[in-house]
Amino acid sequence: SSIPAMLNKQQHAILDTLKKIKIMLVPALQVDLWQPSSIFHISEGTVTDVRVPGNSSQILLPYLQQANIKYTIIISDLQKAIEKQSRLRSCRNRRSVPGYNYEVYHSLEEIQSWMYRLNKTHSDLIHMFSVGKSYEGRPLFVLKLGKRSRPYKRAVWIDCGIHAREWIGPAFCQWFVKEALQTYQSDPAMRRMLNQLYFYIMPVFNVDGYHFSWTHDRFWRKTRSKNSQFHCHGVDANRNWKVKWCDEGASFHPCDDTYCGPFPESEPEVKAVAHFLRKHRKQIKAYLSFHAYAQMLLYPYSYKYATIPNFSCVESAAYNAVNALQSAYGIRYRYGPASSTLYVSSGSSMDWAYKNGIPYAFAFELRDTGHFGFLLPETLIKPTCTETMLAVKNITMHLLKKCH
Repeated sequence: SSIPAMLNKQQHAILDTLKKIKIMLVPALQVDLWQPSSIFHISEGTVTDVRVPGNSSQILLPYLQQANIKYTIIISDLQKAIEKQSRLRSCRNRRSVPGYNYEVYHSLEEIQSWMYRLNKTHSDLIHMFSVGKSYEGRPLFVLKLGKRSRPYKRAVWIDCGIHAREWIGPAFCQWFVKEALQTYQSDPAMRRMLNQLYFYIMPVFNVDGYHFSWTHDRFWRKTRSKNSQFHCHGVDANRNWKVKWCDEGASFHPCDDTYCGPFPESEPEVKAVAHFLRKHRKQIKAYLSFHAYAQMLLYPYSYKYATIPNFSCVESAAYNAVNALQSAYGIRYRYGPASSTLYVSSGSSMDWAYKNGIPYAFAFELRDTGHFGFLLPETLIKPTCTETMLAVKNITMHLLKKCH
């Protein structure tokens, strides 16, 4: 069950209780923090989403009552919810949809063959290449989208799926490409974007983890690198960047979800993307990374409470983007510096991009706010992507105006 608990007793008492819960339930019963991602982000008044195995909820619930912590059970049978989604998938696979269906989640193999296909059929606007190989040896594919009109063009980097279980991310990256190709002729704004800029789009950053979330553990978050000392796999690819590495909001313990890795850029995926961004830093003017869930649009800094030098530009871009997003279905996004809007975290890709000279660096936390959490139903792919598209176009158009 997923149990968001409203924590409202003394801070140390809460942390004490949670640590006891953690000690009591891990490793045998495994508590998985959905929101926030680390126990260190929990303080008085924090709403926390926790996943626990069904059999351990009998231990946990009396514990929460005893500690006077309010809780709600949001998903009482997570296994059933997962099975329902995969049942829908297998029915759907038998129903042949003409062309590629953008309103469903796709496996890594499907996404990669989709990329191959677009590279063939839309060679005027798309060029597919690889920035390196993952830990398990998979290619790290990126689509370069845009009209090859002049030798030098500014660019926007977009990545999805740094965290494996956040499936709505890769779904959005694919949606973005589809929209760009379908509306290039008819929409003047899109035509201007693709004529004047290149978009580097990486639909699945953490390819090994994403594949693993399809085959073994739906809620896997990290990469899949092996740790020789511990029997734990993976590093949090969004804590592995060389910016205030392994400071607040990251863990040194290889079994933790926010493990920062043995050293910065230890993960081949992070190293490959960092190398590419460093090489193209003069050209790349915006970095957009897509996560879930929280309904937020975040900008630097993540690792400290401080105002970025170009705050007014970035803040107005975020304000306009959030308003554009809300205009579609009334979905409200909070926006602001990541540290104060979400929580402090070090070694993030967004901070690294900003520190490396990319003036517009944003991280989206897509739908929802916890009702479905990482199990956002496929019926919500279309509305989520439609509204997010408005925000991304808004940020891009802002970039084409003169505010730097």
